Amino acid sequence: MIPRTIYLRNDGEGHALVRSLNVLALVALVALGGSVLGGFACGGGAKSETWTFPDACESGPVDEACFVSKREPQSDRVGLALELALRYMSVHPPADEDWDWGPATLMFSLTELYRVTGDTRLLDYYQGWMDHHIAEGYDLYWSDHCPPSLTALALLQETGDPAYEAVVLRVLTYLFDEAPRLEGGISHMGTMDVVGDTLWLDSLFMFGMILTRWGEHTDDRFFLDEIREQFLLFADLLQEPPGLLVHAYSWPTPQDPDVYWARGNGWITASGFEYLRVKRNRGDRGDAAMEELLGWQVEAILQYQDADTGLWWTVVNRPQETYLETSASALFAYGMARGYRYGFLDDSVLPSIASAMDGVEARILRDASDLPYVSDISGPTSVGDFRSYQNVDLGDDISYGVGAVILALIETSGLTE
Repeated sequence: MIPRTIYLRNDGEGHALVRSLNVLALVALVALGGSVLGGFACGGGAKSETWTFPDACESGPVDEACFVSKREPQSDRVGLALELALRYMSVHPPADEDWDWGPATLMFSLTELYRVTGDTRLLDYYQGWMDHHIAEGYDLYWSDHCPPSLTALALLQETGDPAYEAVVLRVLTYLFDEAPRLEGGISHMGTMDVVGDTLWLDSLFMFGMILTRWGEHTDDRFFLDEIREQFLLFADLLQEPPGLLVHAYSWPTPQDPDVYWARGNGWITASGFEYLRVKRNRGDRGDAAMEELLGWQVEAILQYQDADTGLWWTVVNRPQETYLETSASALFAYGMARGYRYGFLDDSVLPSIASAMDGVEARILRDASDLPYVSDISGPTSVGDFRSYQNVDLGDDISYGVGAVILALIETSGLTE
């Protein structure tokens, strides 16, 4: 386990201030306030899990070799993911990619693709991006600045360089010591203080994934307990019948009723089943509350999938009134595939995943050089009324959409091809 050191950067002057906190000090900073489910086998204590889920290898937790083998590195889908990545990298120099949630989603997908393929061109690209921003300094004042820490963690695991550890721990300092909270939930807008404190469902991916991955990396339940607490708080305030979540809580402009934003719900599916994956791989007891809220959401997702294309509308429950959208559909496929692989969803989701991937792959077009790119990605989306979601423009080759598709191609390889 690495030391608990919090690195605080003064980016404006280029200096660094370092202070160390042990785990007790870090804890003291924190203000703590299903028919498709496969079922979680509960035992008498930690490490009591029965390893019978689809991604299990032999009789123990899923190690790195097992993870790679289950995703079939030589499969057509992994090959297509690599093609997409290499084409994007050739068009977008790493230093041109911002320190923000969109490029960070792409970089995270590249770290996962590197795990499966071992192609060092991927590593060189996202390491170049990270090193550029470390050298130049980066902002960290809201949830959307947290996802780059996922790439920093991957680089820390690959290289052991403390500069990457510093990025992760800077984000943790923000989350536990700086970010304002609303009814216990981490406010999406952070320290900007423009519209007051507010909870957005996409935050559960933006800061949630690093809490989950850091908890896994350090084998420390403290971080897993925190993301679980955040999920339950957010669900209590945002999840409505039919199981989907509204975009925001405590937002100053009107939100129409019966409006469920697809990509936002996709972030929930992806990050929620990632948390459950880590729980299962640790051999912990089951998490009935998390399984219930995700199972309820997945039932709604399956209900609203477009039968003709396999995709989802950008407002999930309003077919024909908006447009079918690629990034949300990819996130749903990715999240459900991860849920299935680790035994939280049963075989009944496989036709939906297969249909979704048919639709996603139909949105992968070829340019004049016969290189693939992702089309029909909705632009960045703020909270608003129904008309505002209708009016978000579609675009091609947008970082987070490419990243979502790469993640889906990796996670569904070997499942539905």
